[in-house]
Amino acid sequence: MSDFSINEMLSMQKELQEKYKDKWEAIAPEAGKHKLLWMIGEIGEVIDIIKKNGDRKAVNESSLRAELVEELADVLMYYNDVLLCYGIGEEELKQAYTAKFEKNMKRW
Repeated sequence: MSDFSINEMLSMQKELQEKYKDKWEAIAPEAGKHKLLWMIGEIGEVIDIIKKNGDRKAVNESSLRAELVEELADVLMYYNDVLLCYGIGEEELKQAYTAKFEKNMKRW
């Protein structure tokens, strides 16, 4: 099984944005806050699945799990839109993520 990279997701998101450029808000810094708000809405849908059905059922019941994973994919799509809006690429994200990881590893 191969990894699914940030670059692959960003590329797919660019393709989607290009396809709907006449219908959707353009990817630009000014749109970043809107994409974040849409992402929060999708996170709410993830939470609703778990809240209404419980953790174990959301993980173990196949149709519910598929719904959970689909909503998490929506979250990731908006997350990638945010990265595109602010021009954040894989390498910059990796550096920040790694630095934060190292900081957290030393916390307690």
